[in-house]
Amino acid sequence: MKGRRLTSTDIVLGVLVLCVVAGAVLTGIEGRNFFSTGNVNAILTATSILGFIAIGQTLVILTGSLDLSVPFVVSITGVLAATTMDGQSADVPLAVALALGLAALIGLVNGLVVSMLHVHGFIATLGMGLVISGYLATNYQGSVGSAPRSFRLLGATQVGPVPLSTFILVGLAVLAVVLLDRTRLGHRMYAVGGNPEVARLSGIRTSVPVIAAHVLCSLLAALAGLLLLARLSVGNPTIGSQGDYDLMSIAAVVLGGTLLAGGKGSIVGTVAGVAIFAVLDNVMGVMQVDPFLKDVVRGAVIIAAVAVYARRDVDRRPPRFERPSVLDAALQESR
Repeated sequence: MKGRRLTSTDIVLGVLVLCVVAGAVLTGIEGRNFFSTGNVNAILTATSILGFIAIGQTLVILTGSLDLSVPFVVSITGVLAATTMDGQSADVPLAVALALGLAALIGLVNGLVVSMLHVHGFIATLGMGLVISGYLATNYQGSVGSAPRSFRLLGATQVGPVPLSTFILVGLAVLAVVLLDRTRLGHRMYAVGGNPEVARLSGIRTSVPVIAAHVLCSLLAALAGLLLLARLSVGNPTIGSQGDYDLMSIAAVVLGGTLLAGGKGSIVGTVAGVAIFAVLDNVMGVMQVDPFLKDVVRGAVIIAAVAVYARRDVDRRPPRFERPSVLDAALQESR
């Protein structure tokens, strides 16, 4: 009996295990404990921040689009929340609501431009990012506002070495998996990303999955901005661009096995891809690797991963969906 063929998710999970083992050995050589509470906490925190954004980026890429505005959404929502709170615990609910509302509006505009005006996601979201960046640069010259202690607990609370943000990330990842695997909207995201023309001719309103994906992506970027605000206690208008969250989120999605063309991928693979980058950055930080060499390592990992996925796909020439049943389910539910 033939064994089950390894999927891209299996491969990236295996690579993550190898990275953890190699990281433990290398940090041990440097006289450090890779599994110390502080080190594990640092890795998980880094995973959470990029993980929020990468999950949203996965949804967008699955529909065949792209979102380059996420770092600026991170920045503007953090600044808005910080100035609204201004150190007052009573204003936290309003600040969070305003930040999420603004993010949803940005995502809605992105989705409408992509789906209704047929502007490629790369261009549409790049333009939106420039608009937000220009606004931030014009109106804010440095850190603004402040988060009250009650809100800062979001970034400081942990259970053992595991920060609260990690539990939130796991919960969001589970919800995203359920969305893609168990709902009509999720099936249609795969269908539209796989072949929008076939999906349209089958009766699927192709604009709905694209708009929904962009709105969810912006909302998740806003959550990352709020988490950064909780950790830094002030709003920083450049925090998103400093973190390169646009390119890093796309890289994590690709590393996790999702096709940039859309229609195939998984949330589990994306989270594993984010964790790989977090482990690599942590180990290279312990070893005091030159920052430029860090980028070389990241780039080499991404190229190697894509090459492996491409090599596996050459032989079998699969359909553009992770599971053949996805399109069928989407078409049946649309009737």
